[in-house]
Amino acid sequence: MIAIYKRDLKGFFTGMMGYVLLAFFLAVGGLYFTVMNLMSGYPDLSYTLYNNLFVLLVLVPLLTMRSFAEERRARTDQLLLTSPVPLWRIVLGKYLAVLSVFGMAVLVFALYPLIMSRGGAVSYRQSYAALLAFFLLGAACIAIGVFLSSLNENQIVAAACSFFVLLLAYLMPSIQTLFTVGSALAMGVFLVLAVLGAAYAGWHSRSWGLGLGVFTVCCAAILVLFWLRSAALTSAFSSLLGALCLFSPFEKFVSGLFSLSAVVYYLSVTALFLFFTCQTLEKRRWN
Repeated sequence: MIAIYKRDLKGFFTGMMGYVLLAFFLAVGGLYFTVMNLMSGYPDLSYTLYNNLFVLLVLVPLLTMRSFAEERRARTDQLLLTSPVPLWRIVLGKYLAVLSVFGMAVLVFALYPLIMSRGGAVSYRQSYAALLAFFLLGAACIAIGVFLSSLNENQIVAAACSFFVLLLAYLMPSIQTLFTVGSALAMGVFLVLAVLGAAYAGWHSRSWGLGLGVFTVCCAAILVLFWLRSAALTSAFSSLLGALCLFSPFEKFVSGLFSLSAVVYYLSVTALFLFFTCQTLEKRRWN
């Protein structure tokens, strides 16, 4: 794991990619810090970090696109898959390399409250709590990007998929408001999910008859539930969409609250997508 970590971390800085991405991230963060904290006088760092959330939509896909996609393109992934190293160590080594690059920028942000203290009182607790949440949010986004990179062998496609998924998570609070009680749009989404579930069942079992059966059963269940318990069904789906609002828990830290549930949520998302990445590689190893 250490060898993979060192190789991938070094790879970011053998070319210009790592330097350019860090310079871009720090430049945007420094601009918001200057405007909001130094010029406007906000006593904590949370608003600056909140305005930097959109940068993650660009930064994370570019950081993670090479993780496994480049290995597949160069056919060096076969060496990893046939090595005696457990897959979770391979995934963790690559993940920590990307996280370290992101952590370098976060460490620079950690100096900002100290700079602010020279001009007046600073809320250290709120600033560093928000910085911790920002780091955990970035860690969760990176785990998603690494997983999507493991599904592709083209870096551009991997970056595009990561950007789309993170953008969807960023816009999820607005999307959630579309699903009202009795909404036909909600029913349409349920049917689309039924199609996707049936397609996956048919592809995974190599039996399209089974996929058709799954689709029929799902459609019948959706129609019955929508007819009898429309309010409960759309409310449950709205709650599910709320769980996909990856960026929303960070808002609690902006409000000055330390949310333990948000910390657990980000750690859970990180662990879940790293597990998905291991399972993807495990399937490819046996195939």
